Amino acid sequence: MPEEYLHPNNIGKEDMTSTRIAVLDDYMQIAGELADWTSLPGQTETDFFYEKLPEGTNERAKILADYDVLVVTRERTPLPKELMERLPKLKFIASPEMHNRVIDFDYCRSRGIPVCGTTPRPSPTFELTWALILALAKNVTIDDRAMRDGKWQTVVGTEIRGKTLGVIGLGRIGSEVAKVGNAFGMEVIAWSENMTFERAEECGATLVSKDDLFRRSDYVVVMLIQSDRTIGLVGAHEIGLMRPNAYLINPARGPIVDETALVEALKNKNIAGAGIDVYDVEPLPEDHPLRGMPNTVLMPHVAGFTREHYAHWYNGMLEDVRAWLDGRIINEIHGSGVVAVRV
Repeated sequence: MPEEYLHPNNIGKEDMTSTRIAVLDDYMQIAGELADWTSLPGQTETDFFYEKLPEGTNERAKILADYDVLVVTRERTPLPKELMERLPKLKFIASPEMHNRVIDFDYCRSRGIPVCGTTPRPSPTFELTWALILALAKNVTIDDRAMRDGKWQTVVGTEIRGKTLGVIGLGRIGSEVAKVGNAFGMEVIAWSENMTFERAEECGATLVSKDDLFRRSDYVVVMLIQSDRTIGLVGAHEIGLMRPNAYLINPARGPIVDETALVEALKNKNIAGAGIDVYDVEPLPEDHPLRGMPNTVLMPHVAGFTREHYAHWYNGMLEDVRAWLDGRIINEIHGSGVVAVRV
């Protein structure tokens, strides 16, 4: 196995009866710090993969073929049938939260491989959403760069009090975004396919049509789960309705927004800017045009990745593995987000 994909010191003792555990995509190198993998019963050895696995089923199968357990970090490494059928020793998968779009649950069921998640916890995503909004309104990144270049007071920021916040989706996170907008004294409007007037009112928002939201908003915030219905939902038409002084904020999922249409709008200054945490391809390619656009604030898909959230995930997945080693299945994911406990 290539050395660059492994923690330099495996945790546990290696012998012929060991259960081998792979913790994938630990980019920030904190899984071993936040959860005590040495506390697992029996003979186990845990390897931490600090880099993204190489592309290609063959390459990934070679690296993962000897592991009994895969601990995944959200949806960074897809586990399709084509890969898992090349992993003869795979017996158990642990995944954060209670849903994962990139695991083939039908195949896991056919092989008797349990997939277990973690208990719910309030998401910190709305905090980064507001960091993006405020950074754009106050020109934080522009002024920061100017200050480092020896300049002083080069741009003028704007206030958000009295502005219009358009929230697409008032679920668990979107409702938090709306509440903060109200606290700032903004007019909050909202839309989603299934939203009711009652739900909007509960969140301090006014339900409007989709087109009206894009026309009226100073800040459009995407707060939807990615699905067949939402992929490409924010396209050239919707972005074209936005005013030249409006901003698009996407901390949800990259494919919900037509990235090509967004790049064109930014390039032609049809909108004022964008705050983005998620992309069509992740990690974002080094030569991607978004990286060179000054009217953007870009983050590397970290809205939900705080120390507190990581600690909850990794300790939860550690307990999933511990229960499985003890012959129990807890927090099982059935592909639809339904929680079940099987003993």
